[in-house]
Amino acid sequence: MKRFEFTIKGNKYATHLKSYDDNIAIIEVNGTEYEIEVHQEVKASKTPRLVRKPVVKKVGEGVIQKKAGGESVKAPLPGSIFKILVNVGDQVKKGDNLLIMEAMKMENDIKAEKDGVVSSIKVKVGDAVLQGEVLIEM
Repeated sequence: MKRFEFTIKGNKYATHLKSYDDNIAIIEVNGTEYEIEVHQEVKASKTPRLVRKPVVKKVGEGVIQKKAGGESVKAPLPGSIFKILVNVGDQVKKGDNLLIMEAMKMENDIKAEKDGVVSSIKVKVGDAVLQGEVLIEM
């Protein structure tokens, strides 16, 4: 590990520090191994220790609750709304076209993934939307 040279009463010694735990060191002096006790004050760590109470969760905290029966139709990619084919209150079936969206110079049909009733339309014709933005709620 570390190499040290000492001079004691005019004699020079080459030493190698093999290990050092607490106040006990194992050194090798001129090929002979010794276990020595180091007399020094052991310093406490300067790193502060965080002590805090355990976190207690309130009833229902951290639980995501989904609205019963609510379904959101989201934009599959960024684009703009070209035509809206449904109105609030319309009954739709799975696979029905809800609106047409223009993305990358192509018209894309946005279809219903489930049967339901249109409860709100969050966009209007000409709106620019981002991927994942809610378009229609059912």
